[in-house]
Amino acid sequence: MNILSLFVLIPLLMLLGLWLARNLNQVRGVMVAGSSALLLMAVYLTISYISLRNGGAEGEMLFVDEVTWFAPLNICYSVGVDGISVAMLLLSAIIVFTGTFASWKLKPLTKEYFMWFTLLSIGVFGFFISTDLFTMFMFYEVALIPMYLLIGVWGSGKKEYSAMKLTLMLMGGSTFLLIGILGIYYGAGATTMNVVELAKLHIPEWMQNIFFPLVFVGFGVLGALFPFHTWSPDGHASAPTAVSMLHAGVLMKLGGYGCFRIALYLMPEGASVWGDLFLVLTTISVVYGAFSAIVQTDLKYINAYSSVSHCGLVLFAILMMTRVSSTGAILQMLSHGLMTALFFALIGMIYGRTHTRDIRQLNGLMRIMPFLSVGYIIAGLANLGLPGLSGFIAEMTIFTGSFQNPDIFHRVCTIIATMSIVITAVYILRVVGKILYGTCTNPEHLKLTDATWDERLSVICLIVAVAGLGLAPFWVSDMISNSVAPIVSHLIH
Repeated sequence: MNILSLFVLIPLLMLLGLWLARNLNQVRGVMVAGSSALLLMAVYLTISYISLRNGGAEGEMLFVDEVTWFAPLNICYSVGVDGISVAMLLLSAIIVFTGTFASWKLKPLTKEYFMWFTLLSIGVFGFFISTDLFTMFMFYEVALIPMYLLIGVWGSGKKEYSAMKLTLMLMGGSTFLLIGILGIYYGAGATTMNVVELAKLHIPEWMQNIFFPLVFVGFGVLGALFPFHTWSPDGHASAPTAVSMLHAGVLMKLGGYGCFRIALYLMPEGASVWGDLFLVLTTISVVYGAFSAIVQTDLKYINAYSSVSHCGLVLFAILMMTRVSSTGAILQMLSHGLMTALFFALIGMIYGRTHTRDIRQLNGLMRIMPFLSVGYIIAGLANLGLPGLSGFIAEMTIFTGSFQNPDIFHRVCTIIATMSIVITAVYILRVVGKILYGTCTNPEHLKLTDATWDERLSVICLIVAVAGLGLAPFWVSDMISNSVAPIVSHLIH
């Protein structure tokens, strides 16, 4: 069996194991075994991929396999990975693993929760390994549908409203996406839905001008593209901890990945026509998200609007259409995925103890829960781009690559987007100073305990990943850059 198919098969076996599990320990055992296997396999795949490339492997996609599913429409179960896909699979595996431990004590309906969580992960892994447009769309839908129940049943606050808003907006984006995918297929006069093969065909320019905005908006809704981002803060704020981690850390990356892999790669002429308009919208996302985070008082809303800003930066970098900025976009997906998962994990752990996320009611936590407080500081420093952590590498690559465009419009957009660095520093340092330092004024909080072993394991894994990407980025940036090259060379400037 192809190694990539195991990324779908293992979660399917996990679903079977969870269904057969009869008590909480068996449920936890299935999740730990399955998520550990996925993480080890992602690490093995990364090492194997780099070894093959260093050994001279030339194909645009490696570990390729294809089985016909529906011959009349040329729909195939077609898999393959390049450096971008490998990086996303590794990110997904890390967050599924750490999310399992972040949900260790979740109640009620623990078994049912983990079943939906696992189904969500099937969609995510399947999306990143697929090279067939329809199969990719199918896995995309599988990833979206469980979010409604995960937020609506196990969430907090306005959970029913948030779950319905998220589902309606993302399903609306999916409608655009399906129309766009069928437009690409019939417009190219194709006999295959394989992305690599479709890129070799020419879709008439007038059709690209129609279908490019549909596909870009369809994926952009999930990537928090302004003004279609409004589902994101509510969804994040209401979701349980591990769902927020997977949602912000991985699910939103499907949007950026799809915009780059499908919209820009398959419709370069459409990208050149519509690119400037969407670049303005993404620049607004970057700055608006950061400014909105400043005025929030709920820890989850602060991080949710921060995610709007940082995911906007991904789409911004993609639309700059240079090799360096596109490499930075993928690095930003990795960096944001790791550090926002760390943030949401820590916020969930703090909320589980204090029963509030209002920063006006939190202070002096460093004395009470030093481990969680130090973790929060590290996540904050990564978010504001401290050198040595993942955020710095990603943002510097994006802004350097974006400024390579010689025209005034692109450079003005780049300068405006760099303002987000300053704004991010303001809200991160403000929150850190407010909730962690000073004297604790709530006597009930003085009785609280620090992180348990399962929480420490989850936090440490994410901190190591954030620091590892920041201190040794070249192996992953080289892997990504080589895979970005054929897509960027396809674009029309």
